[in-house]
Amino acid sequence: MTTAVCPGSFDPFTLGHRYVVERAAACFDEVVITVVVNPNKRGMFGVDERIALIEEDCADLPGVRVDRWEGLLVDYLKQESIHTIVKGLRSAVDFDYEVPMAQMNRALADVETVFLLTDPRFAHVSSSLVKEVAKLGGDVTPFLSPHIHKNLTAKLTGERSV
Repeated sequence: MTTAVCPGSFDPFTLGHRYVVERAAACFDEVVITVVVNPNKRGMFGVDERIALIEEDCADLPGVRVDRWEGLLVDYLKQESIHTIVKGLRSAVDFDYEVPMAQMNRALADVETVFLLTDPRFAHVSSSLVKEVAKLGGDVTPFLSPHIHKNLTAKLTGERSV
């Protein structure tokens, strides 16, 4: 069985993220969306909220599951006996940022990174930008699933989410 990890903070999980996961699921038997915890960052959504949102958003994708990890990603891959990371690329800027990490991961743990190009409709979308636009009252519905959009709106208005 071939397994790959799609890591990220996913705060929130966008349709661009989902597109990459769908593409990865077509290439691997199992895809683990790994919410990587950065203790130095406080997200809009807590880690458990992000996991619940992603699990609901990807429930229809066979072979896809969600997990969490705090620490070096390669340590997670070693623990789970996974040898492949999948990363989505929106532009050359992403490529320039991701290549040194991919090379470091290979040097540390003999892990390969597979890059998938995102759908051009989402090439300008990032979680940070979605949150910023939403906070300022802009329409982010084209970039989020209805469930995640509802929860983002609830977060911004102080209502209960997830």
